Amino acid sequence: MGVVELRVGMHCDKCIQEIKRAIRRLEGIETYRVDKVLHKVTVTGDVTPKMVLKTLIRSGKPASYWVT
Repeated sequence: MGVVELRVGMHCDKCIQEIKRAIRRLEGIETYRVDKVLHKVTVTGDVTPKMVLKTLIRSGKPASYWVT
């Protein structure tokens, strides 16, 4: 199981719902967390960072890898 952390553009509750909807469509997801304050999405499961990133970008959200 892997952990994927991404920075995702979101500014309202509608954005958060769109992000959650896109993530739920991915196969292999165990858990996910959307942090509106940090603009951070954390996904755990049998997924790759590239897979999650592409899914969010296709949903129309600007996304990039989280840099610590």
